[in-house]
Amino acid sequence: MSKAFIAAVLQDLLDCSGVAATKTADDLVGAVVAELKQKGGFTLPSFGTFTVHKTKARKALNPRTGEPVKVKAGRTVRFKASPVLKKVV
Repeated sequence: MSKAFIAAVLQDLLDCSGVAATKTADDLVGAVVAELKQKGGFTLPSFGTFTVHKTKARKALNPRTGEPVKVKAGRTVRFKASPVLKKVV
C-alpha cells in the first residue's frame, strides 16, 4: 500500500479533489509517524498495533566481499495484526 493508494481511496470516498486527498493522506501518515516517535506505539482497532523496538549493535557480513561489518544499534517498527484482521484475511 502506498500514499497514492490511500489518497485515491480517500478521493473516492470523500468525493474531494486529488490535491486535498493527497494532503489528507500525507497528514495521516505524518500523524502515525509522530505518534510512533512520541509514544513508541500506535494501535488501530480492528487492524493492528505498530510498536517501536530497539535493535542491538551487531556484526554482519558484507554480502559482496564477505568481510565483517559493524552494524550500529537502532530502532525498528514492528506490526502485529489484530485478531479481527487475521480472521478476515
